[in-house]
Amino acid sequence: MKRTLTSQGKPFTFSSQNQKKVSEIIAQYPVTRQASAILPLLDLAQRQAEGWLPQEAIEHVAELLKISPIRAYEIATFYTMFNLSPRGKYLLQVCTTTSCQLVGSGEILKACNKTADVIQGETSKDGLFTVVEVECLGACVNAPVVQINDDYFEDLNAERMLNILNDLKLGKQIKPGSTIGRQCSAPYEDPHHEKEDA
Repeated sequence: MKRTLTSQGKPFTFSSQNQKKVSEIIAQYPVTRQASAILPLLDLAQRQAEGWLPQEAIEHVAELLKISPIRAYEIATFYTMFNLSPRGKYLLQVCTTTSCQLVGSGEILKACNKTADVIQGETSKDGLFTVVEVECLGACVNAPVVQINDDYFEDLNAERMLNILNDLKLGKQIKPGSTIGRQCSAPYEDPHHEKEDA
C-alpha cells in the first residue's frame, strides 16, 4: 500500500514544552548517532499534531537531526504507527488476523464502521473516530483485540465494543485491558464449565 504525505499548509515547530523534550531525547544519543532519535521525535511531533504527522513536521524533525528530508520521509512512510493524514480523536485499530478473526473480530469491525458511519479507513464526519483494520496487535491470548489510540481493549465482542464507542462519544474515560475482567492472560473462567474435584 502506498503511503503518501499530507501537508497541513503551515510550518511546523515544536511547542516550547516539547522543545525541552526534544533536547532531552536527542541528548540520549551519542553526538555521531543523534539521527537515531528520529522515531521518538516523529512520535512526539505526531502527538503534538493531534494524532497525525504532517509533511512539515517530518521536515522539521529532519532539520533538527541534520538529515536529509528523504531519509525522514522513508522512515515515516515505512512505519504504520505514523499517521500521514488527519485522524479522528480516537483511532480504532481493529485486529483481524487469525486469532482475532476466529473469535469475532469481523463483527467488531462491522460494529465500529456502523457506529462511526464510515467505511474502513475513513474518519467519521464529527471527527471522533477513524477505523482501520490492522495485522496482529500481539495480544492474541486475549483476542479479539482493538487498540484505541495507545490503549488495548481485549476480550471484546460487538456488544462490548459498541458500549465502549458510546462511552467515548459521551466523553467518558474507558478502562483499557480485558473487557471481561480477566487479569493479564489468565484463563477465561467459563461459569458453565464444571470444575474437576482436586
